[in-house]
Amino acid sequence: MAKTIEILVGTTAGNTEFLASELENELKQTGFQTRFHDLPSLAEVAHDQPWLICIATHGAGEYAESIAAFMEHLATQQPNLHAIQYAIVAVGDSSYDTFCKAGTDADTLLKFLGAKPVTELLTIDMMLDPEPERTAKEWLKKFTQVFHS
Repeated sequence: MAKTIEILVGTTAGNTEFLASELENELKQTGFQTRFHDLPSLAEVAHDQPWLICIATHGAGEYAESIAAFMEHLATQQPNLHAIQYAIVAVGDSSYDTFCKAGTDADTLLKFLGAKPVTELLTIDMMLDPEPERTAKEWLKKFTQVFHS
């Protein structure tokens, strides 16, 4: 049976959701099943499947609106996430000094809660990367390689 990837999306303007949808299509084409969470909830996200988190930084470095409550819940409840393997695509704009802060904050929090990163965090600069979907799909190969072996 194919591994199911839990895709958690933190977006405000929709660019990160589009990027996550492109990655979901790529995962399906390579034999994975997916569950897409555009408003993630700890009760709905499987704890025995890998998490792929696509997260935009909003405002002065905050989590994007659609994932803010989820991340706040993790920070306050501090559940044991030792069974979770994850990877993060952090989306931002390098003209801000808080470039991809939400992604790096999420990475720090997940590690603190015991989750294990599968590959390095990917930062996507929406202002400078002419093909963010292509960049993310190339990076995704490192993530999927872990589960195909």
